[in-house]
Amino acid sequence: MKSILEAGEIKGKKVLVRVDWSVPTRDGKVVNDYQIKKSLPTIEYLRNAGAKIVLISHAENDEGSLRPIFQHVKQYLSLTFIKPSDLVLLENLRQNSGEKTNSKAYAQELALLGDIYVNEAFPESHREYASIVGIPKLLPSYAGLRLIEEVQRLSSVFYPKRPFLFILGGAKFDTKLPLLKKFIKIADDIFVGGALANNFFKELDKDIGDSLKSNGNFGLKELLETNKIILPEDTIVEDKKIMDAGPITMENLKSKINNSKLVLWNGPLGSYERGYNVATLQLAKLIAESGNESIVGGGDTLAAIEELNLLDKFSFVSTGGGAMLDFLAAGTLPGIEALK
Repeated sequence: MKSILEAGEIKGKKVLVRVDWSVPTRDGKVVNDYQIKKSLPTIEYLRNAGAKIVLISHAENDEGSLRPIFQHVKQYLSLTFIKPSDLVLLENLRQNSGEKTNSKAYAQELALLGDIYVNEAFPESHREYASIVGIPKLLPSYAGLRLIEEVQRLSSVFYPKRPFLFILGGAKFDTKLPLLKKFIKIADDIFVGGALANNFFKELDKDIGDSLKSNGNFGLKELLETNKIILPEDTIVEDKKIMDAGPITMENLKSKINNSKLVLWNGPLGSYERGYNVATLQLAKLIAESGNESIVGGGDTLAAIEELNLLDKFSFVSTGGGAMLDFLAAGTLPGIEALK
């Protein structure tokens, strides 16, 4: 995988840049532009090198327009929307069904817009879409500066500083099980929180009431026998459902964090979308205040960090959610492989 820095002379060339600007909006206004900001260095590099830039992205809503994003980005870049210029943002890729189906015809249509292609969309690089894996078959292709940084920083956890603590929260147990099975061999301890912990509680014959859990045989007994899995000691329960981690849990987790040389965190410790965010916000503070190396990611995780204005207190905050998890599990992504 080559960086855009290795592309040679690009003055006057048309560079097709896949960004991920599918950021949340409310009443037509951007709520969180972290992903946008992290793509700007690549765009600035290309502008300074004299390239003509065509930006392509999808919107949060498949049928939605990128116009609100364009209006927001104008404060950072002098660009046009759809109208041809030396820096133009095109409309939502997913308005064309060929994007998701990885249509060869759609990839060819997009490839006609550039002389070279740059992938600066790490959060989308786990998807086999036309703009991610189709275009690289048709154009000389490179990785953006942020994509390179994501790969380098996330890869560092495969050979971690020790003690290494992995904190994994959220739900969707089946999608996160590959991570657990991989990192049980790498991490010194793995704290499992959120709805993920309920399956472990069930395996230990603990009463979880009507709490959310995933169905299936996940081989949790073998994971527990490693003595590396840490579960919440106390929980906040409402209507017979476990909703958040309790204060004893957080106090014990504090000492684990402070004694770790590296903390990797993905996913909330409670039902974040229902307002149970106390433990997750507290966790963000604990990691930030520890001063230890920290690598974090995931939508709710990022929301907690931004709510507390702690972004600069973490060593690395990934722009990816699902892409981060898939990369950590597999060590690569379809979008990365397409650039090789």
